[in-house]
Amino acid sequence: MIALQLGLPPALRPQAAALYWQAFGAKLGRVMGPEPRALAYLQRVIRDDHVIIAREDDMLLGLAGFRTPFGSFAVGERADLAAIYGPWGGAWRGMLMRRLASEVDNENFLLDGLCVRADRRGEGLGTALMGAIAAEARLRDYPAIRLDVVDSNTRARALYARLGYRETKSQSIGWLRPIFGFSAAVTMVRQL
Repeated sequence: MIALQLGLPPALRPQAAALYWQAFGAKLGRVMGPEPRALAYLQRVIRDDHVIIAREDDMLLGLAGFRTPFGSFAVGERADLAAIYGPWGGAWRGMLMRRLASEVDNENFLLDGLCVRADRRGEGLGTALMGAIAAEARLRDYPAIRLDVVDSNTRARALYARLGYRETKSQSIGWLRPIFGFSAAVTMVRQL
């Protein structure tokens, strides 16, 4: 039986890191790779209290991270980068990642990554997780949910549009395009 829950049990952290990397590794690989280091970094920084998960027994099927003024699901500090990549490796990675980072949005609830296992896509898990995100946003008295999605991720953009999210802006990443492999981040908002 599939269950949705707020929070990530510690035993599922390795699965969460692997799932996040599966979803975003193509975009982040040149900066956060190699994969073993990226996974170590993610396991170090993911916030168990800033995520809603879909699970079946001890198998993580999907997750929806979020960002609040108190933290973010998968964003660490300079010290975390230095611990995994060394002082120099952490410094240049941090500089590039800060160029992509979305600020905390104190007006809207901010999604910080939606991931569903590749072999479980098409089963409605993404829709269910987004429904749980909407419920959590309402509990926290936010008027809307905001997310950023890469311009080339047409499947995710279609899902969000189907769920009532509207594109509000598109921001080019300019000279970072060859590094991250996409041209722009599209901001989408859904009123609650």
